[in-house]
Amino acid sequence: MILFPAIDLKDGQCVRLVQGDMDRATVFSDTPAEQAKVFENQGFEWLHLVDLNGAFEGKPVNGDAVEAILKTVSLPAQLGGGIRSMQQIEAWLDKGIARVILGTAALRDPQLVIDACKTWPGKIAVGVDAKDGYVAVEGWAEVSDITALDLAKRFEDAGVAALIYTDISRDGAMQGMNVAGTAELANSVGIPVIASGGVTNLDDLHALKAANAPGIIGVISGRAIYDGRLDPAEALAVLKEAA
Repeated sequence: MILFPAIDLKDGQCVRLVQGDMDRATVFSDTPAEQAKVFENQGFEWLHLVDLNGAFEGKPVNGDAVEAILKTVSLPAQLGGGIRSMQQIEAWLDKGIARVILGTAALRDPQLVIDACKTWPGKIAVGVDAKDGYVAVEGWAEVSDITALDLAKRFEDAGVAALIYTDISRDGAMQGMNVAGTAELANSVGIPVIASGGVTNLDDLHALKAANAPGIIGVISGRAIYDGRLDPAEALAVLKEAA
């Protein structure tokens, strides 16, 4: 399993939200590129980047910060937040993003996901953000009537590189992961799943391993790494054992 440290960008800063609430943001760094370098030096192999302003506004907003990160580290990075067109996907891939995450677009414009997967094989992930089992979009401000599993199944044969599954109620709340829900999704579709939301400590990583869901290929952590509850070296070692 790959451990993805999260760099969530709001107004050019590296922050963490509680349950996606922009008014409940904790700033962890004013220089996201420097934070990315710290993660690289700690031995992480990927970065997970989110343009939070972009997710709400429906267009890239923190582009300068993302580009600064790409120039500072050599790690591959996946990026989501406000990416809603083929042109935006192409622009980010051209700038060096390794994988683009489509969230709101996956629900509103599923054909975009299908076309993007054909055009850029292995470069497109779908963000499945769920609240009480139902998909939330527009920066989690709106909850749809589509279940997370139904959305995932729509793209079963599209060539999606990964599903990034987030239980919104757990995200940033330090209450532990929804391991059962993540495993259920991973065992119900053929698309690899990256778990997100609620990682608190090593126990969560052990629980994810113990879920015996081969489809779970990675896990994203933000606040637990920033506030020291999750030691990078220990966490990376636990997930390497899983392999």
